[in-house]
Amino acid sequence: MPSRLLYLARHGEQHRAEDEAPDTGLSDRGRRQATLLGERLRGLPIDTVHHGPLRRAAETAELVAAALPAVPVLAAEIVGDHLPYDTDPAGLPPAYASFLAGFDERERTDGPRWTAEAVARFAAPPGDGDVRDLVITHNFLIAWFVRHALDAPERRWLGLNHHNCGLTVIRYSSGGPPNLIAVNDVAHLPPELRGTGLPPDYVV
Repeated sequence: MPSRLLYLARHGEQHRAEDEAPDTGLSDRGRRQATLLGERLRGLPIDTVHHGPLRRAAETAELVAAALPAVPVLAAEIVGDHLPYDTDPAGLPPAYASFLAGFDERERTDGPRWTAEAVARFAAPPGDGDVRDLVITHNFLIAWFVRHALDAPERRWLGLNHHNCGLTVIRYSSGGPPNLIAVNDVAHLPPELRGTGLPPDYVV
């Protein structure tokens, strides 16, 4: 039966990690992370590389795609950096409630709409033949895809944190529920390139 393998990777470490400006590119470490991710994926039958429109995602996709000759690379707003769900803060720890309060009305409308489009596009078995998609995106959307694959409550995207250039792989087929093959895998990164993009006390 036809299957879709969805490879998800967070962009590499950005230059000045505290700077969320759209034109913020990768740090030297981020470029190395992306190059090593490409080397890990070299030779796999990936059909298309998709990435969000922000510079850090585009640069990561370019470096990864260098190891995947002739594979198309496409930018798409639906796999950008946005709020995946207009989450009710009631009952959440104060830190989460404060974080969610920082999103304005437009972000609470557009983000979930783009996320729904991304799920419809990527989180389903293909109609015909096997499909292998690589999506270079951001922490929130990867968390949402993992939550969706597990059929967990909507608010459980919160607290799922991903390494820069960590690899998550989900298989979709008509033979059953989605299969989580890998989650936040950083075997391709040496220890000094792991843990970026995470709070210091999350690194193990």
